[in-house]
Amino acid sequence: MSSNAHINHLSVDSAQLTSSALRIVFAGTPEFALTALAHIHSHQPRNHHVVGVLTQPDRPAGRGMHLQASSVKVFANENAIPTCQPRSLKLEGKYPQDAQDAKKFIENLRPDVIVVAAYGLILPKWVLQISRLGCINIHASLLPRWRGAAPIHRAIEAGDLETGVCIMQMDTDLDTGPILLSESCLIEPLETTATLHKKLSHIGARLLMQSLDTLLTLKPIQQAHEGVTYASKIEKLETWINWGMDSISIERKLRAFSPTPGLQTLLGGETLKIWAAQVCSERDSSDFLSASPCGTIVNVSPMGIDIRTGNGILRVTELQRAGAKRMSSSSFLHGSPLAKGTCFDSPSQALPNSVQSD
Repeated sequence: MSSNAHINHLSVDSAQLTSSALRIVFAGTPEFALTALAHIHSHQPRNHHVVGVLTQPDRPAGRGMHLQASSVKVFANENAIPTCQPRSLKLEGKYPQDAQDAKKFIENLRPDVIVVAAYGLILPKWVLQISRLGCINIHASLLPRWRGAAPIHRAIEAGDLETGVCIMQMDTDLDTGPILLSESCLIEPLETTATLHKKLSHIGARLLMQSLDTLLTLKPIQQAHEGVTYASKIEKLETWINWGMDSISIERKLRAFSPTPGLQTLLGGETLKIWAAQVCSERDSSDFLSASPCGTIVNVSPMGIDIRTGNGILRVTELQRAGAKRMSSSSFLHGSPLAKGTCFDSPSQALPNSVQSD
């Protein structure tokens, strides 16, 4: 079977490494991971050295759906760091040759430790054991809360008041390993995934360096058995607004799904994306229609489009037509007037709120 691991062989000068430095293989893909990788690289060669990078294969993106390299791969190429892009790391999985090539890639680099940050592939046991100090992971939550794929999104969606970053020693289960270091971070009232992502990525990069500097002396702390929650991957049906939810939950979800994947709704069969909204009291809406169905426009003003929800009024302030730019509600209404009584809708199969606040 042919391999698609896309290994980029570049040399690493061992003379650059000091006796106290760690040889690191870095496994990551998106911007969150890039922040950590760039932080380690900026401290070379005084401290530790990234001798190789694992990242996801190039994916189609944009309107033309051209293959696009991950943020981590672009940085690695710009800084002459060897890269490997296996489709899987399972030696007996769907792409065994990719996994074999990745194993050989890592073995040749002789890493002391593997650092993982939003990589996106499951690490089998052989990866966890291949370096002398194992694998450590940057996880964007205060474990054991929000183990899993989308901890930042789910924390905002659930209405959490704080979150944080854990540097975790990886084991064979999902985000269950002992904690090396952690730091909390407040979730501001208007926080979006974009703003929180940026804050947590910088905290994670700083904590990672502290962990690497003291890795041999840190005492891992086992995670608590209480308070475990799972941040499941965001499914496509979740991007449809369920107007039967309460206005507070919809507003949280808008912020949680911003900038990606965003939330959408139907208006007369046309799909619209809703980007920003605020909860308002019934008295803010001059013509509140208590008997109208959820999703009904109950007032239109320069301040926004007021929509009845399962409990309360949501004022939409920014939205987008398919193929058009995001715009304020006032700009949207200027070109497309909306009447009170018009109803927003979503497909019947659209999921209800998947995360309940505590």
